[in-house]
Amino acid sequence: MHPIDFTIIFIYIAAMLMVGLWFHRKNQSSEDYYVGGRKMTRWHLGLSVVATDVGGGFSIGLGGLGFAMGLSGSWILFTGLIGAWLTAAVLIPRVYKIAFTSKFQTFPEMLSHHYGKRVAFWAGIISAVGYLGFTSSQILAGAKLTSGTIDGLSVNNAALIMGIIAVVYTALGGIKAVIYTDTIQWTILLSGLIFVGVPFAIYNVGGLDVLRESVDKEMLSLTNIKGSVIVNWAFSIIPIWFIGMTLYQRIYAASSRKEAQKAWFVAGLFEYPVMAFLGVFLGLMAKVSIDHGVVPAEAAVGIDSETAMPMMLKYILPTGALGIILAAYFSAILSTADSCLMASSGNFVRDIFKIKKSENTLKVSQIMTFVLGALALVLALFMPSVLDLMLLSYSFMVSGLLAPVIGFIFFKNPKPMAGLLSMASGAAVFAIFHFLKIELPYGFDPVVPGVIASIITLFIVQKLGKSS
Repeated sequence: MHPIDFTIIFIYIAAMLMVGLWFHRKNQSSEDYYVGGRKMTRWHLGLSVVATDVGGGFSIGLGGLGFAMGLSGSWILFTGLIGAWLTAAVLIPRVYKIAFTSKFQTFPEMLSHHYGKRVAFWAGIISAVGYLGFTSSQILAGAKLTSGTIDGLSVNNAALIMGIIAVVYTALGGIKAVIYTDTIQWTILLSGLIFVGVPFAIYNVGGLDVLRESVDKEMLSLTNIKGSVIVNWAFSIIPIWFIGMTLYQRIYAASSRKEAQKAWFVAGLFEYPVMAFLGVFLGLMAKVSIDHGVVPAEAAVGIDSETAMPMMLKYILPTGALGIILAAYFSAILSTADSCLMASSGNFVRDIFKIKKSENTLKVSQIMTFVLGALALVLALFMPSVLDLMLLSYSFMVSGLLAPVIGFIFFKNPKPMAGLLSMASGAAVFAIFHFLKIELPYGFDPVVPGVIASIITLFIVQKLGKSS
């Protein structure tokens, strides 16, 4: 990589760390640290929501899907559009006023309001562990991007670099640093992909006609995918919008209910079609680039689908442009890693250890963020696939946490035991099917029986509670 590219990346990283330091000085309380003083508006929130949800994991994962199945991989973010709009229409009107009045800062605090402290405690554990895994997936995404574009840099060493950067500015700045940098990062990502990545990819393979001639027709269609795969994605991704700690923090941070709803509508459109097709298209172009020798054969030996796109960028982009596009992907990665790290930290501090009114709450929150960031970094060193780790984290959280949310949306007086047992049954069924590697018909993932079991348990226990 040319020194100019390194300089661009270095300036970007330094700027992110300076933002963290700036807000570190501005934060006066955990209210500032976790929900930004509840003064955020639709555009900052909307761009932060989509940057957090799509982020580096989906950016790199979408490239892998485009490489493997073509444009049909875009369906994974159609589920994001549905989830965002359902949240705006159903969830936000139900939770915003309660959260604003009660000054909630975490998702389990909302469950505590409806079910009691026991449900909130176990929800905090499930959420904290899930987001720890999700943070790891983003660090791994950054590692694959970096090692795929910088000669001689291993994935593990790249993970150390990305992890340290994300942990430092997040721990210092809190949610304000996260949301404002997300806005910048998402703008950089979209601009980099649209104006740099896509044009250079098309030019270097010889144009769109070459693309159409070089791949099977199925790769250019939206039907090159099994229905069970879409169902698995829907069960894993749509519910995360109802139980995601990162998303609740942004609902709480909104200046009003309407601003929050508009932010979620904006986020859905950016997910699909904008990012969905940009990501898979670049992955598809990476496949064509390797087949046409744009990426040298020796460099492509043993390459995996998620590393192919970064490898292509290394060979097609001129000096300076490579630095810009890498900064764009670093932006996506950091925008998700920081939010997930904030979520896990909030769960541990407020929901598990219940440190809420101490004079040292802000300092404890920052220390916890550093500690969890280090754990996430260690986990990233042992996981091979970004998308697999992301979907595993999603599935674990959804199986355990979706049913209680359905309960407080649909029942006027949800029963604490219904919430507790639905969480336990969902998490247990998912764990049994996943860790025992039990095969399900039609290729369904363990998240499907996990979610179904939790919802059935919720309704049965709720009904029995009413009968008694």
